[in-house]
Amino acid sequence: MSSSQFKSGFVSIIGMPNAGKSTLYNALMGEKLAIVNPKAQTTRHRILGIKNGPDYQIVYSDTPGILRKTSYQMHERMMKFVGESMSDSDVLVLLIDIHGKDFNPEIRERFAKSGAYKVVGINKIDVSSQEELDAAIARLKEEFPADRYLPMSAQEGFGVAELEALVAAALPVHPPYYPTDQMTDRSERFFVNEIVRNNILRLYDEEIPYSSEVLTLAFKENSKIIRISAEIIVERESQKPIIIGKAGAGIKKLGIAARKDLEEFFQKQVFLELFVKVRDDWRNNKNMLRQFGYDYE
Repeated sequence: MSSSQFKSGFVSIIGMPNAGKSTLYNALMGEKLAIVNPKAQTTRHRILGIKNGPDYQIVYSDTPGILRKTSYQMHERMMKFVGESMSDSDVLVLLIDIHGKDFNPEIRERFAKSGAYKVVGINKIDVSSQEELDAAIARLKEEFPADRYLPMSAQEGFGVAELEALVAAALPVHPPYYPTDQMTDRSERFFVNEIVRNNILRLYDEEIPYSSEVLTLAFKENSKIIRISAEIIVERESQKPIIIGKAGAGIKKLGIAARKDLEEFFQKQVFLELFVKVRDDWRNNKNMLRQFGYDYE
């Protein structure tokens, strides 16, 4: 295969919260790179995943769910990730829950104006009828003009291989953007932060998961074990004892669950230390957001 025939490009997966974007992203990658959780706003960052085929390289981009309104500067930065992802895409995949109806008008307009090859993925067809699917396709053809409309179930893996084939065919001729042995643009510390945060989403209710962030302070690996020290950031003093729990029971449960997921992810024994720190109103503090990877210029 000559280099002139090699294809490479950027593929962005966008959609409303809980459309199944991260589930689809993980299915396409064959790895659990993005956290999946039924709570809204699970994905906060843009995560690139690099998939290599015999004559192509696909750089998939998982993005935060599109918010109808932004309440914090963190949300504004999350929506900037979505905008950046849309603007540099060779292929744009708009994933829509077959039962979802409302959509951000700005995204509708930007999707229409995008010069990328456009695919509308109609997700969760495993929990819908043929009549619902037919109605959804007819509606989406009116609302979101695209090159292809693909019924899917990211959860069950239906339509995933077909989507990858569509994407690979639509890529421009270009040499690889990344080394073929690289899977993601994110560091090990980033995945520690995400795995701990996913367990906060699972184990705590109400505002706690949304006002929490995780920062890895130390990541030291030898041949037998990875020693990790991480800080859980909360916004208010009253939230700190909720994370810790009575006699430390909460943070102990969190540590056990997170360590199990980390060991599965890194395929190595993990020693995990967790601390809790209060940083008032961090979701509106540009310096703190930059420290947490929200990349304010």
